[in-house]
Amino acid sequence: MSILAHVTTYNASTALVVVDVQNDFADPAGSLSVRGGEDVVPVVNAELAAARPAGAFVVYTQDWHPAETPHFVTSGGIWPVHCVGGTWGAELHPGLDAAPSEPRVRKGTGGEDGYSGFTVADPLTGEKASTGLEAMLRAAGIERVVIVGLATDYCVKATALDAIALGFETEVLRGGIRAVDLAPGDGDRAIAEMEAAGVTLG
Repeated sequence: MSILAHVTTYNASTALVVVDVQNDFADPAGSLSVRGGEDVVPVVNAELAAARPAGAFVVYTQDWHPAETPHFVTSGGIWPVHCVGGTWGAELHPGLDAAPSEPRVRKGTGGEDGYSGFTVADPLTGEKASTGLEAMLRAAGIERVVIVGLATDYCVKATALDAIALGFETEVLRGGIRAVDLAPGDGDRAIAEMEAAGVTLG
């Protein structure tokens, strides 16, 4: 069975959360390109095609950083400059079948660490703040979230762990994620951590 053959079940109480399928992560020319990142695009599109007719809620997250932030190596962080708001790198991958009417949740806009789609953290104090995603899902009557996107060991994991902690039934689709693997095995460890927290791996 091909990866594309797995499409999960959707209904009006389910949200498809597409995490950070942006040029800087998904395109080989991106500044923080994830190996195999472009491979998630057709998988995500298949999920979108299943989710919409079922009345599911579809939302996209985007890293949307200022040009200078403690998150970046240029200011003492660990990451190369990426997904600066308004640049090519921050835009959703052009192969993604994203409808303009579907909401975007932009994270890290004030220079915070924005790994989770639900929360951002001050890179110096660690203080957390909401992105507004939880309120959006609650208002739509969402009980279950399905997560796809980039990258397994950072933003996907953080989003899934927050979703479970907030009480949403949470599924991450293996075929629709890829890992950075900054250290070998990070992606596998992230999957194990998500499973241990109660996330279903589809």
